[in-house]
Amino acid sequence: MKSILHRAKTRGHANYGWLDTHHTFSFARYYDPARMQFGALRVLNDDVVEPGKGFSTHAHDNMEIISIPLAGALAHRDSAGHEEIIKRGDVQVMSAGSGITHSEYNASLTEQVNFLQIWALPKEQNIKPRYEQKTFHQGDRVNKLQAVVSPDNEDSLRIHQDAWFFLSNMKKGFETEYQLQRKGDGVYLFVLEGSVAVANEKLNRRDGLGIWETDNMKIIAESNTEILLIEVPMQF
Repeated sequence: MKSILHRAKTRGHANYGWLDTHHTFSFARYYDPARMQFGALRVLNDDVVEPGKGFSTHAHDNMEIISIPLAGALAHRDSAGHEEIIKRGDVQVMSAGSGITHSEYNASLTEQVNFLQIWALPKEQNIKPRYEQKTFHQGDRVNKLQAVVSPDNEDSLRIHQDAWFFLSNMKKGFETEYQLQRKGDGVYLFVLEGSVAVANEKLNRRDGLGIWETDNMKIIAESNTEILLIEVPMQF
């Protein structure tokens, strides 16, 4: 088994006034050649946007973009005609494919929005752009891994990559073992709140740990904990 540890305090950081953002991997002005990606996982940004502010219309192509609100609400608009609001409990997937433009704004004029912006490299180039979002019942992830994004699970959102995203709310003392979906994949675990023990490491809030060349990952909640677990191809 191989692993790579990313402590929260080592992430790239920028504060533009309207946006306070932390980057697990190289992004925008933050560049570290040792932190370009984890397999097909290219971007994991932890964004806090001030009330009424946001990302004006901009273009993407050939990227799978997943947005997960942690607090507040995010307004989305794109060139395919989608105008949606996503909030905590929701997950959004946008396959940029051959090209799409969109904007993202804090839907509130009084409260911040905190969301994860995640990019995964697609397994095929220039597909037709698509958009999908879903509300997931948070009670269904207590002491279990709730699949929210996958290539083939009809209960989750579809991604154009052999990748799986899980959310879990674990009670203190809960233990589980994650079995990888495919041999040769890697797993990236990101702690949203609380602390867990994984692969002889204690991870705290916003720490991340990538593991590969293994078939499973044992996770022990050392406090009431929320995690995001992402399985991706390491070779593609």
